[in-house]
Amino acid sequence: MSLKRTTMEQPSTFLQRCHGTIAAQDRMQMFRQQPVTIWLTGLSGAGKSTVAFKLEEHLVSLGHACYVLDGDNVRHGLASDLGFERKDRRENIRRVAHVAQLMNDAGLIVITALISPMSDDRAMAREIIGPGKFIETYLSAPVATCARRDPKGLYAKAMAGEIASFTGVSAPYEAPSEPELLIDTAAQTPIESVTQIFAYLRENSLATVATAAATATGQEASAA
Repeated sequence: MSLKRTTMEQPSTFLQRCHGTIAAQDRMQMFRQQPVTIWLTGLSGAGKSTVAFKLEEHLVSLGHACYVLDGDNVRHGLASDLGFERKDRRENIRRVAHVAQLMNDAGLIVITALISPMSDDRAMAREIIGPGKFIETYLSAPVATCARRDPKGLYAKAMAGEIASFTGVSAPYEAPSEPELLIDTAAQTPIESVTQIFAYLRENSLATVATAAATATGQEASAA
């Protein structure tokens, strides 16, 4: 009699999702915010990390619970075993999307800063994170502008042939066709970019929760 072995590729049927008694609405009221993922995408040098951390700083200053999943930081731990080939980039995005989904489930606003160059990979991330929670935010800047900034010296190395498969030079970038937000970081300062993103959140996420919380408070007062 042979025993069927369970592998990571074929999870056992006895694994089931567990659910606690705290609902998403409970966390929304506790944090007074709708948990969403602001998915910053764009070329290296477009300002993703700068905008992500400035947005986090602004949200925290207003009392919102949020966290940045930065591409470089993720590759020091969660994705330290991955390279930059096509399949590794896709797996990196899959992992980050699942982490973002869990953090959203915990009630947090998540800001990701990844190049995520392929449209089908971003579509996968949207599906994982869920409808209404994925805010694709394209930080648009031409290659020439990014190369001129070259904060990490990567464009110079890529153009010299020292880095293979570098997005914008030797690897493609598929710009979002219909992002929720389009930020022109070649024309706007980081503060202006943050202001634009925050205005979207205030209109579509933060205000919604504030209204719901006020309604719930009014109902409790009427019941009393």
